[in-house]
Amino acid sequence: MRLDKFLSQQLGISRNDVGRELRAELVTVDNEVIKTGAYKLKPDQQVAYDGTILQQLNGPRYFMLNKPQGYVCSTDDPSNPTILYFIDEPIAHKLHSAGRLDIDTTGLVLLTDDGQWSHRITSPKHHCEKTYLVTLEQPISGDIEEKFFAGIQLNGEKTLTKPAKLEIIEPQIVRLTISEGRYHQVKRMFAAVGNYVVELHRERIGEINLDPALGTGEYRALTDSEINSIQMPRL
Repeated sequence: MRLDKFLSQQLGISRNDVGRELRAELVTVDNEVIKTGAYKLKPDQQVAYDGTILQQLNGPRYFMLNKPQGYVCSTDDPSNPTILYFIDEPIAHKLHSAGRLDIDTTGLVLLTDDGQWSHRITSPKHHCEKTYLVTLEQPISGDIEEKFFAGIQLNGEKTLTKPAKLEIIEPQIVRLTISEGRYHQVKRMFAAVGNYVVELHRERIGEINLDPALGTGEYRALTDSEINSIQMPRL
């Protein structure tokens, strides 16, 4: 990669501004001052700007975040804070969420810069399961499990939802697993049976479970086994 392109990405400035910083002798590669933006940067070289080492990115990145309420799962939003607030990584704006959560929904969010990997999660044809812990306004009736497994007719939809697994934990707390991602699907499913979702927390995506060691707003890199678990769609 050209040095000026690397610095533009890392510092969030234009190529012209990069040229100014290079001429000011603020950039070193392997402790040698470099003044030309056309310099070809190798993956194993160490780049520093004004004494601060800049990390080269080799290959795609994968993270899990325990999302709090009040943040949106986009990289840029003029009205609301985004989940990137919590991500302390180089070029964090290149990351995107693989399956978004509503602003008031908490729990597991996966972030990556690997578009093919995230497509395996979000594409309807892969039927990637997601599990949610749901707090309801009213106690749930015992026959709801069968109704959810048979499929729910959502308002404004032509087809029933795919079979969903519902586990009643307490009268107003349930665990729901779905394998599709229709708009506001969980909230609309319960609304269709006359109930209201008070709190919604995602616990699992595919084989990846939210790490219980992560506090609200904390994140960590995915393990190799977690990353590879998304490689093949679940049947």
